[in-house]
Amino acid sequence: MTTLTRHWAPARRWPTLAGIAFAAITAYDLATGVDLAQIIAASALIYLGAAALGRQSTAWPLFLGTFVVITIAKIAGLDSTVVLLALAVPLVAYAVIEHRDITVQGLAVLAFGAVALTALVVNEQLGAYLVAAGLLGHTAWDFYHFRADRVVARSLAEFCMVLDTLLALAIVLAELT
Repeated sequence: MTTLTRHWAPARRWPTLAGIAFAAITAYDLATGVDLAQIIAASALIYLGAAALGRQSTAWPLFLGTFVVITIAKIAGLDSTVVLLALAVPLVAYAVIEHRDITVQGLAVLAFGAVALTALVVNEQLGAYLVAAGLLGHTAWDFYHFRADRVVARSLAEFCMVLDTLLALAIVLAELT
């Protein structure tokens, strides 16, 4: 088996495959790109949470937590973008109590949160393109953290890179058709 074959074997690339599958499920029957503003908020919250808790291994449980929040908010008829961003407050409080430096991740939540919230209040087409841009911006964030092996588990960063990129492309394609 060549080095390339070992590196790209499906068992080693499960985060990429999971990202593709999750993107396909999420983008299926996408009404508007603005609906995916919650993904930007969830992504930023996961990074903030892992930094606040001080363990890369918490990234996947945090991902599952954001998935649960999105599902419950949807059932309750609430906008999960706002709910997810509000959950940053207890994480910041915990980080302060534990004397963890979350400055960079905190600023990222503010920036990505601002994009997500702005997308909710502008016209739908502009909002969709803002969400797509925010997702591509988060792809760059994922790539940096994947390469640096910092803050979140590398598998989560890889998963998010694929998910964010494909969802951004799905939004742009939906807006162009």
